[in-house]
Amino acid sequence: MNRPSVPPVFSRPKPPAQNRAFKPDPRPILLAAKRNVEEVRAILSAYGLRDLDQADRNLDVMAGDPIQRRRLADILPMLMESISRTADPDQALNHWERMLANVSRTSFLDYLRTWPRMLDLLCVILGSSDALAFTLIRDPTLVYWLAEEEVLSRPPTRKGMEGALRKSIGHLTSTGLKLDGLRRFRRREMLRIGVRDLLRLATVPETTGSLSDLACLLIHAAYEIVDADLKRQYGLPMHRNLQGRWVETGFAVIGMGKLGGHELNYSSDVDLVYIYESHDGETRAQGRRGADTPAGVGISNEEYFEILSRELTRVLTEPTREGHVFRVDLRLRAEGSVGQLARSLEEYQKYYTARGQVWERLALLKASPVAGSDEVGQAFLKLVRPFVLGAGGKMDRDKALAIVQDVRAVKDMIDAKMTDRGHAQRNVKLGTGGIREIEFFVQTVQVLAGRKVPALLDRSTLGSLNRLTRKKLLSIEDRDALTAAYLFLRDVEHKLQMVHDLQTHALPESSDELERCAIRMGYGTEDRKKAAELFQAEHKRHTEMVHRTFRSFFVQPMTSSVFKATLRAIAFKHS
Repeated sequence: MNRPSVPPVFSRPKPPAQNRAFKPDPRPILLAAKRNVEEVRAILSAYGLRDLDQADRNLDVMAGDPIQRRRLADILPMLMESISRTADPDQALNHWERMLANVSRTSFLDYLRTWPRMLDLLCVILGSSDALAFTLIRDPTLVYWLAEEEVLSRPPTRKGMEGALRKSIGHLTSTGLKLDGLRRFRRREMLRIGVRDLLRLATVPETTGSLSDLACLLIHAAYEIVDADLKRQYGLPMHRNLQGRWVETGFAVIGMGKLGGHELNYSSDVDLVYIYESHDGETRAQGRRGADTPAGVGISNEEYFEILSRELTRVLTEPTREGHVFRVDLRLRAEGSVGQLARSLEEYQKYYTARGQVWERLALLKASPVAGSDEVGQAFLKLVRPFVLGAGGKMDRDKALAIVQDVRAVKDMIDAKMTDRGHAQRNVKLGTGGIREIEFFVQTVQVLAGRKVPALLDRSTLGSLNRLTRKKLLSIEDRDALTAAYLFLRDVEHKLQMVHDLQTHALPESSDELERCAIRMGYGTEDRKKAAELFQAEHKRHTEMVHRTFRSFFVQPMTSSVFKATLRAIAFKHS
């Protein structure tokens, strides 16, 4: 990758003087006894601002009273220099106005004068991401949290976030307050993860891992809150075990897609499947767990877990004044969007045996328990394994080719949609040479050979590429090229989604927005047009390589070295 790595903001040097265009002193904009409009516009233009009238208004509002104006003038050269190096200087200044309107202005300006590194950090945030900017504007105390030792210098850990969440909501008794606590916690941790990403303090796998850890933690916490409420209302869901004793019926949330693979995006929906242990049984009053029969008043397990699934989905997705936790997509469950929300293990076994499709086999490769009973989650993974890997029937060349053709047919339908939208070359996820082509390639090989070579199976895309190479199905060169392409495309996806916290995957059409995307990607601000050109060239190089690999395997499989190696793996069992 040719683009430079951006140094951490706390030690970010200014470019050498000989490579830096002269920028005039901006303080006269605030302090000159007599304003010269043309001089003001010239100064603002030198700092990369385009809407000069709006920028002038921003600064005037930011200045406040005469004392505050003097304090702002003291830090203005540094502030203007910092925003000039951001993706969107105009938006940065708009957000600065909002920020200063929401704080004790005098003390905040004094703080920034004392801690210029935080001033620089705030400019990076406010000029790069509306979503992160509004998080800070809404709660400016988070500025001081970001300045704490190790908040940005070290990646967040699952254990650390778990402890912080318990401390944050452990003392709350109201269900509503607890759920709003989850929403606030998500906002704060998304800020930390996003800032580390912007400063290039985290790799793409570290970012996706942190996002996935946060999602798993919050989904499980929401499940515990909802489940406790429902048990108080309906009693404990129970069923008879093999020994005839009444036992509590377990429930699990299975993460699919990027959540299951521990590869979540900033604005991903979380793909979930809800599973419970036994279709038989019903709820009973807590405290009678040892009796031979359930309490006389109760509801069936089927009804209880349907209610639980509906309520869990609602509290995760429902926005309040504190925002939402996550958008939930349940279309990967049995019957898709028309099926029951929750099903028992036995029902899922019957479904996959009778009606499972090839695309569901690919999807289940990433299935992972993320909340509820780990025992039930692991039972589900064991149950679906024969369906995913085709146990019970010999895999031969004709069956392998049929599976390849089925997957290609799914991608053909995706391609048709992308072409209709004009996104075939712009969509980094679903377009030509995009992320989905890498995922389909890896997952199809795993479905074909995973039964004979279980060491190929890995939920993550990068881990899967490594396993294919270790088992001699993919060359080291192709693995490295696909890995680089995957990391690049996921990085682009992140930089697109962090702007407005929207689930977007398409590169912008306007040249201005392309330049801003390139700057977020680390291509520098000295020549914005050149940055966009370098970014587009790298995007083209990666997507062309991915599409060549995809076409080789799915369009002409019998000439593909990977397909031929896969057939050999099917015929000869590997260790």
